[in-house]
Amino acid sequence: MNAIHQPPAETAPRLPRLLVVDDQPVNIQALYQAFSADHQVLMATSGEQALKLAASQRPDLLLLDVVMPGLDGHEVCRRLKADAATRDIPVIFVTAQTDEAAETLGLELGAVDFISKPINPRVVRARVKTHLTLKAQADLLRQWVYMDGLTGVHNRRHFDERLASEWARAVRNGSELSVLLIDVDFFKLYNDHYGHQAGDDCLRRVAACLRHQIKRPGDLVARYGGEEFACLLPETPLDGARAFAEHLRDSIRALGVAHARSSVAEVVTVSVGVCTKPGDAVASAADLLREADAQLYIAKSRGRHQVCATEWAAP
Repeated sequence: MNAIHQPPAETAPRLPRLLVVDDQPVNIQALYQAFSADHQVLMATSGEQALKLAASQRPDLLLLDVVMPGLDGHEVCRRLKADAATRDIPVIFVTAQTDEAAETLGLELGAVDFISKPINPRVVRARVKTHLTLKAQADLLRQWVYMDGLTGVHNRRHFDERLASEWARAVRNGSELSVLLIDVDFFKLYNDHYGHQAGDDCLRRVAACLRHQIKRPGDLVARYGGEEFACLLPETPLDGARAFAEHLRDSIRALGVAHARSSVAEVVTVSVGVCTKPGDAVASAADLLREADAQLYIAKSRGRHQVCATEWAAP
C-alpha cells in the first residue's frame, strides 16, 4: 500500500502577510512600523481596495479600520466572510470605537479581536502573533481535508468550491476567469507497461511540476480525478491562459519521465483544454468547465500533447 503523501515542506519560511486597511495614512504608517521588520505588510486606504487585495493576495490576517468612507469596516468584514475564498482570513478591527454595541456587531460579523486606537505596538504584535498561530493550525487542518492524498495538490472537492466562489466574484466584478483541464497522455498504457506503483510516482511528479508553476496566490492546481488535473486562473484572459497552458505542457515534457508506450513522445506528456469566461459572460461555472473539457477532448482527438483553448460564448 502506498503511503499518504505528506504536505510539501517549505524551502524557506514565508513572512506572514498582513493587510492593513485604514483611510488615514498616519494610522497605516504606525502599523507598518510595528510589523514591517518581520511581516509582509500590504496596505489599503478604502474598503473597495481592501476587498480586491484580499482576493488577489490572500493575506494571513487583516487589520481593519471600522470608520471609513464608502465601504466601512463592518461591510468589508461581512463581504469577506460571505466569500469562500476569503472567509478564513482572520479580521482584527483597529478602531477608536469603544462601545459594547460596536464590539458585539464586529464579533457577530466574524472578527476575531478588537484593538483600540491609538495602538500600543507591543500589544498589537502580541495579539497578531496569537491569531496568526491559530490560523496556521486551522490552515493545516483544512489542508488535510482539501488535499489529494496521493499527489499532495488540492483535491476535487476544493477545486469545485473554489470554482464556485471565483465564478461568483468574476461575475460580480466583470472580470475574466480561466479553467485548464490537463490529462496525462496514454496513462493507462503507462500503468500497463510500468506498473501501478510507477504510475503513482508519475502522477506525483506531474503534480509537483504543476504546483511549482503556480506563482500567484489566487491561482489553484488540483487533482481532478485519475490522471487528470485542473487549474483555476482568476482574472486571466484567454491569451494568458493559453500561454500558461503551453508552459505547463512544455514543463511536463521537460521532466523527461520515460514513456515507452506513448505514440507522441518517448517521455510523459500532457494534453490541455482551456476555456476562459470573458468579463461580460452570463453563463455558469458548469458551462465553463464543460467547455474546458470539450477543448481537452479536441486536443486528445488531434493527437495529444497539445493545447486547445477557447473563450466561452453563449450557444
